[in-house]
This record gives sequence, C-alpha cells and structure tokens, in this order.
Amino acid sequence: MKTHKSISVFEHQRLYVGALGFKQLHLDALLKLNDYHDGHYFEPIAKGVKFNQYVGVIQVDGLTIEIHPKADKDDDDNRWKGVLLQMLKACGKLKAESSGAAHVKRQHLNLLEVYFELYLHEVETLIRKGVIKQYRKQTQNTKALKGKLEFAGHIRHNAVHKERFYTTHQVYDTNHVLHQVLYKALTIVDQFTKGTRLCDLSSRVLLNFPAVDKKNITAQQLKTIKLNRKSNSYTEALELARLIILNYSPDISSGKEKMLSLLFDMNDLWETYILKQVKKACEGTSIEVSGQESKSFWGSNSLRPDIVLRQGEKTFIIDTKWKRPLRSSASVSDLRQMYSYCRFWDAEKAMLLYPGDASGNKFKSYLTDDYLKVHEDEHSRIDHQCKMGFVTVLDDANTLNADIAKRILDLLEL
Repeated sequence: MKTHKSISVFEHQRLYVGALGFKQLHLDALLKLNDYHDGHYFEPIAKGVKFNQYVGVIQVDGLTIEIHPKADKDDDDNRWKGVLLQMLKACGKLKAESSGAAHVKRQHLNLLEVYFELYLHEVETLIRKGVIKQYRKQTQNTKALKGKLEFAGHIRHNAVHKERFYTTHQVYDTNHVLHQVLYKALTIVDQFTKGTRLCDLSSRVLLNFPAVDKKNITAQQLKTIKLNRKSNSYTEALELARLIILNYSPDISSGKEKMLSLLFDMNDLWETYILKQVKKACEGTSIEVSGQESKSFWGSNSLRPDIVLRQGEKTFIIDTKWKRPLRSSASVSDLRQMYSYCRFWDAEKAMLLYPGDASGNKFKSYLTDDYLKVHEDEHSRIDHQCKMGFVTVLDDANTLNADIAKRILDLLEL
C-alpha cells in the first residue's frame, strides 16, 4: 500500500524545500500550477512558496498539502484546522445532507477525501436507484438500414461488404454525456484514492458503473449540460464531478502522479458566508438584504458592493475584507471605494467588515462638500458615514460563531 504524506500550513505562510517532506519536485509542480492559474495561488520565494489567500488542499506525488484559513495569526493553530469545512457547509459548497456528510466531522480527513467520499456516495446512490437512459446519435456500420444513410462513409467503408449500411441513427442507452462526465470524474478519484481507505469504495463504484465511452471533458462541455425532470437526480453528482474535473491538472505532473488541487479564495468564501448569515438573520424583519448589486460607473466598468441592506428609505453598505489591515487602519483605496458606494447607492452608512476580536470603530462622516438638490433653490448637505467593524469568527468551542449576524447588525446600529 502506498503511503501518503501530509503537510498542514496556513494561508500567507511560507513553505521551503526540505521542510516537512516538501521536495524540489513538489515545488516545481506547485509553480507550474501557479503559472496555469495566472499566479493567484502562491508567491514564489527562494527555495519555496508563500501561500496567498487561497485555502484548501493540493495532492501531488504522494504528498498532500492542506492550506487552512486563519484570521488571527496569534490564535492556536488547532482552532482553525476544521474551520474551512464548516464554512464550505455554511456557504452551500459542501452539501450537509449528502450521504457522506457524517464523515465531514472527522477532522483527520483532508478536504479532497471529504469531496471524494461525497462524490462516490452520490454516484453509488444513482447506481442503486437505477441509471437513466437517453437518446443519442450514433454513426456506424449496421446490418440493417436504419436512420440516415451516410453515402460518403458507406462507399468508403463498405466497398467490399455490400450487406452493410453506414448510417447515423438514434440509440437509447446509458452511454450518454451525463455518464461520460461522471465516469471521467470517477477515473480521477480512482487515481488519487489508491492505497487509501476509499480505495475499495472507488473500485466498487467503478465496477458497477455502466460501460461508457472514455471522453476528454472540457469546461465548455460542462457548461452546456442541461438537466430535465428525468435527470434532476444527477444534480449533486454532476456538480461534484465538475469540481473534480476542473481542478485536475493532467498536464502538470511531477514524477508518475498527476496533480489535483481544490482551492477556495477566502475573500469570496468570507463574503458568501457573511451574506448568507445576514440574510438568514433578517428573514421576517423589515430589513431587505441583497448581494453583488451592480451599477454602471464609467464605460464598461461598474461598482459592485458585497452586501446592500435596506430598511425603509435607509440604505446600508457592507464590504467584506478577510485580510485585516495593518495597524487597524483602513487603506485610502478602501475608503474611497466605500465613499463611491455611498454616493451611487445613496447610503447613509457603510462598513468595512473584518474578522477579528469583537470591536468596532465609531461611524465617521466623510469630510466632503456634497449637496443634494431638494428644490429649485434649496440644497441639503449629504452626510455619508463609514466605519471599520470586526466580528469574531469562532466561538469558545472552535465552531463558527452563531451570533455573527446579530453582531454585524449591531455594528451597523440596526
């Protein structure tokens, strides 16, 4: 059985060759992966890499690198090791009701194993219920004339065999694009579960899966897949298959194994998490919450605040920031951005929201001479206010803070 080594690091941490089993071949693979994704994942440093805000897991050459989020560098590392799974579940990126969801609680599992197990259980459930058949076009030689006769192909293939017909006809079977996508993801999972506890489950699912053509699946093909009432049960399995296929890097190899990365931008994850929590807290109240509203700014450029709250005629803006500012002072660019949001959305208050110890500055007005025309000869001064707010992500039990939305509303004075 092949042994798998694991390294646990945190976002913005440095990892050097020679540390914790990290070798030059692993570094080379990571740098190729980084180039493939326009340098977003890491910053190359001498004999190593410095991780950015992307968290998740990378597996290459028998080495698993787990990158954990960590909002507070002074916190105990163990406090943050299970947070990513909790946030993915809270954001709907990891279905809590899936048949393998109970295993998510085992924090010794890395993120890839969690997704692999969920995917294998989803496909196994589809097989147990009975896979669907679909119509598809097939062009081949047949012994009976059916469908459309392809004259050029018929002459080319059947100059000798006069009893055959080269036709394009419809076939009703399980060898269709949905199963080809699922099978492609299954073969990837099978590569990365060799010698692990999921090896038997992966082999069993592959053995029971219907025979389909082996196809290279592209991102464009995945976008064009449409489900109907008959195939709706495939939704979760296809979403997991899409995640696995698009994060597989067959051309970035180091040694005999391929690379699979599953990384999430903590800025996006933090924004989604806060939006969902605030929406949930405001259900049944007079506060309306929306995310990613957009207004044209200049040419093809637009403004898009993370969260907009409305209560009656009052509007409030929240812009989420996962990385806390140095010396607890917001950058000038962030403050200018918030001022633009206030002007375009006619918002009274705006807040830059960071993870951190529960504290908050007071709202301060922008020192501008902006006026709003009320009547022909009457103008009223516009008073836009902004503040920095901090909310605690974890509670004493190292789980996500259940009162985070209430704290945010308190910071906005709602």
